Amino acid sequence: MLLEIYIAIMDKENNFNPEIIVASPGRINFIGGHTDYNNGFVLPAAIDKKIKLELRKNGTVNICNVHSQNYNKFLTVDLNEIKPSREGWENYILGVLKQLLHRSDRVKGFDCVISSELAIGSGLSSSAALECGLAYGINELFDLDLSRLEIAKLSRDAEHEYVGTKCGIMDQYASVFGEKNKVLFLDCLSLEYRLIPMELTDYKVLIINTNVEHNLSTSNYNTRREQCEEGVKIVSKKYNSVSSLRGVTLKMLDEVKELMSPIIFQRCLYVIEENERVQRAAEYLKNHDLKKFGQLLYQCHEGLRSQYEVSCDELDFLVDFSKDKEFIIGSRMMGGGFGGCTVNIIHKDFIDNYIPEITKAYEDSFNIKLDAFQVKPSKGTSHQVHAIQTKK
Repeated sequence: MLLEIYIAIMDKENNFNPEIIVASPGRINFIGGHTDYNNGFVLPAAIDKKIKLELRKNGTVNICNVHSQNYNKFLTVDLNEIKPSREGWENYILGVLKQLLHRSDRVKGFDCVISSELAIGSGLSSSAALECGLAYGINELFDLDLSRLEIAKLSRDAEHEYVGTKCGIMDQYASVFGEKNKVLFLDCLSLEYRLIPMELTDYKVLIINTNVEHNLSTSNYNTRREQCEEGVKIVSKKYNSVSSLRGVTLKMLDEVKELMSPIIFQRCLYVIEENERVQRAAEYLKNHDLKKFGQLLYQCHEGLRSQYEVSCDELDFLVDFSKDKEFIIGSRMMGGGFGGCTVNIIHKDFIDNYIPEITKAYEDSFNIKLDAFQVKPSKGTSHQVHAIQTKK
C-alpha cells in the first residue's frame, strides 16, 4: 500500500491531482540581523523565489504522505504518533503538524508534493517558507480558520521545538505577510508593522551565495540568544522593568558594563546599535535616500563580524570586495551566519560585468563556485484552488 501511494505521488501527471497549490516565499532581510529574538526592529521582504506545495486530502483519518522532490525523499506520518526525526528536513514538517494538532482537531490525512527554488542553508529562510507554506496549505485544505499571524507563530514554534533553532518571528512573518515591491518595517515586540515601498530606481537586489554552511549555525545561533539573555539579566538587576534588549539604552548598558564579560557587552551593544540602524534605514528608504540606506548595510555587517561574531571568511570577502565599487551602495551578510548569502544593492548597468568578476575572485580565494541571482520583494504566502481532474 505504501509503495502504491509513493508511485501515485511521483507519477503526478497521471495520478496526483492536488486540490490546493501553495506558493511560499523565502525572504531577505535588508537590515536587523539577530534583533528579532531580542524584541527589536527588522526590515525584511518576501522574495520571488518560492517553495511550491501541492496538497490534497487522501481520505484517511491520520496518514500523511509527503514527497520532497529536491531531496527525492518520502515521509509518511501518522498523526497519532508524531515525534522528532533524525532526518533534518522531516522535522520542519513534523513540527508544523504537531503545532496544528495543538490548535485544531480538523486535520486529517493528506498527500503533499514539495518543490523548492530556495537553496538550503543560504540565508533566504527556506525553512520558514516550508513551515509557513505547509501550515497555510493545511489551514486552507481543512478549513482550520487560522489567521496569518497564527500561522507565522505556530511555524516559529515548530522550529523551536522540533528543529532546535530558537529563532525569532521575522522569517515566518515576512514569508506570510510580504507584499510585492514593499519591505516590512516590523516591530518584533508588538508584532505591528508598516509597509514601505521599495523604490530602487536604477538599482537591483543581487544575492550572492557563498555555497558554504559551516557546522556552527544552529548551536552558535542559540548561544548568541543565551548571551543576550544573560545581558538582560544583568541590566534588569538595576532596571527591573527591563525584560529584553529592546528596553535597554546605551546609557543603561554602559552603567552595568563592569558587571558583564567583554563578550556579553559586545553582544548587547551590537543589538542596541542595530535597532537604531533599522529605524534609520526605514526612514532613509521612505525618503528615497538609497546611499545612506546602503551605508547602514555595511555598518550592520561590520557589527555582525566584529561584535556579534557570526560572519565567516567567505562572507567577509564578498562584502569587502564590494566596498570600492561605486556602483554598489550597500552589502551585508544575511541570515543566522557562518555561511549563506550576502545581499547587495547594485546598479543595474554593472550586474552583468560584476558577477563574473566576483565569481573569479571568490573561486581564486576559496576554490568554491558561488551563485548570484537577482530577487524582488514579492507577495507573501498564497494559494490557488486546483481543479481536480478525473482520470478517463
